[in-house]
Amino acid sequence: MGSWKEFLLTDEALGTFMPIAVYWVYSGLYCLLEPLDSYRLHTAKEEKMKNLVSRSTVVKGVLLQQAIQALVAMILFTVTGQSEDAGLILQPSLLVQARQFLIAMLVMDTWQYFVHRYMHHNKFLYRNFHSLHHKLIVPYAFGALYNHPVEGLLLDTVGGAMSFLFSGMTPRTSIFFFSFATIKTVDDHCGLWLPGNPFHMFFQNNTAYHDIHHQLYGTKYNFSQPFFVMWDKILGTHMSYTLQKRPDGGFEARPVKNE
Repeated sequence: MGSWKEFLLTDEALGTFMPIAVYWVYSGLYCLLEPLDSYRLHTAKEEKMKNLVSRSTVVKGVLLQQAIQALVAMILFTVTGQSEDAGLILQPSLLVQARQFLIAMLVMDTWQYFVHRYMHHNKFLYRNFHSLHHKLIVPYAFGALYNHPVEGLLLDTVGGAMSFLFSGMTPRTSIFFFSFATIKTVDDHCGLWLPGNPFHMFFQNNTAYHDIHHQLYGTKYNFSQPFFVMWDKILGTHMSYTLQKRPDGGFEARPVKNE
């Protein structure tokens, strides 16, 4: 039996805990940038006035969510038989891993779109579960995973497990995929429109796109997360936006009538 230090260096352990570490490190960087008012989508005053939950409560909620995710991830690795011999698994080529990444992204997007949308349209699910996440009308980075534990299990944890299973990726590949998905999710909630942000350049589903969804006029639109906008466009829930500079500094994402 190996020591706990040896366990922490396994692919399964890294695939379980690395995304959690990435979440807090990356969101922490955005917290340092929050004073840059000229890049904010909402002012600090708006955040205090509109948000219905304290930051300390958000931290506690996210930690609970991540504890559940870690438990499910360890169970998943055990059930799939990869917890003991992952180090012996032949790692696929970069081309195969790229294909697995794409499949996992599509699976995650599909699952999250339909579950997310249903949680908005079902009054019971919205009132008792999903409304917790929408207490953050002005999103910020470490609030990305703030939601009800039941929603976190159904939307994020199950969605991640399906992405892992359907793509056929190894535990080692999952380290990179789930870390990437975590960074993307945090970025979508960061509330900052920074110049040169590659996520804004390569993804239509970005900080401003998701900010529209968090506003009262956008709760029935822009359900897609975290990567693409295809399901919103296919099923008529896509709300375009224009990004305009505010007179007092910063930006504002304003909705545009759907085509």
